[in-house]
Amino acid sequence: MQYLEFEQPIADLEKKIEELNELSLGDEVLKPEIDRLRKKADQLRESIFSNLTRWQRVQLARHPERPYTLDYIDLITEEFVELHGDRYFADDKAMVCGLARIDGNNVMIIGQQKGRDTKMRQYRNFGMANPEGYRKAFRLMQVAEKFGIPVITFLDTPGAFPGLEAEQRGQAEAIAKNLKLMATLEVPIITIVIGEGASGGALGIGMGNELYMMENTWYSVISPESCSSILWKTWEFKEQAASALKLTAKDLLELKIIDGVIAEPLGGAHRDYKKSAEAVKNQIVKSLKRLKKMSTKKLIEQRVGKYSAMGVWKEA
Repeated sequence: MQYLEFEQPIADLEKKIEELNELSLGDEVLKPEIDRLRKKADQLRESIFSNLTRWQRVQLARHPERPYTLDYIDLITEEFVELHGDRYFADDKAMVCGLARIDGNNVMIIGQQKGRDTKMRQYRNFGMANPEGYRKAFRLMQVAEKFGIPVITFLDTPGAFPGLEAEQRGQAEAIAKNLKLMATLEVPIITIVIGEGASGGALGIGMGNELYMMENTWYSVISPESCSSILWKTWEFKEQAASALKLTAKDLLELKIIDGVIAEPLGGAHRDYKKSAEAVKNQIVKSLKRLKKMSTKKLIEQRVGKYSAMGVWKEA
């Protein structure tokens, strides 16, 4: 288990427990001390995770052992058939798309995928999609609409790929076309932030009838580091930037940007994949049951109204 800096006191206790377990060799002499330390570790974990800062939640959202899109697909679907290619340029490995069945419901799943090790991170381009990724998502959302299949999107990206070649192939246009399509798509769209939700890269597949965030995720127009570099010309103020951006699930629920928060196991989603996936699946099933009752006209009106109501404006 990899620990973050603020989890070090927990790591020290758990290391001590492990050492005592090895020393005890099955006898009962050290059991009372081990039980005491376990209780202390649980209390410490409860204390730390009930008072996390916004920056600490950003760190948890980026935890390298956190479940990714393919992990959730594996755990919540009875069947999944991945579909490839944008029919223009290439198949983007950072964007995973396919038909699936969840609790008997046929759905189209679209999600950003990061990699676990160096090789897979390069293969998945660190979860940063190129224009062909957004065009693949566009194509398959149209397929879902044609056959009346609800769309489920999982957001987990540090942003759309900012390389020169991505701009040359029309990154902004690809994201803009997705937003235009999703605004009036004639099937339910459920969006869940499972990790990082950065900028237009996340929004490009994130315009849903219902939007949920897992407890230790973030969703913002810009990352704390980039915000810090723009305002203070250095990354050193990333913690202050995270606080000012109000990018956590709790913040966005209060601002009425999202529809709900999906609870994670104590310590983060990476502590218990099955429990995390079960929570995600339960929310998807509930949302599908609710949205499937709505007419096409009502679905579009609800989605357009939802995003039109966001923010504050004044007519001059």
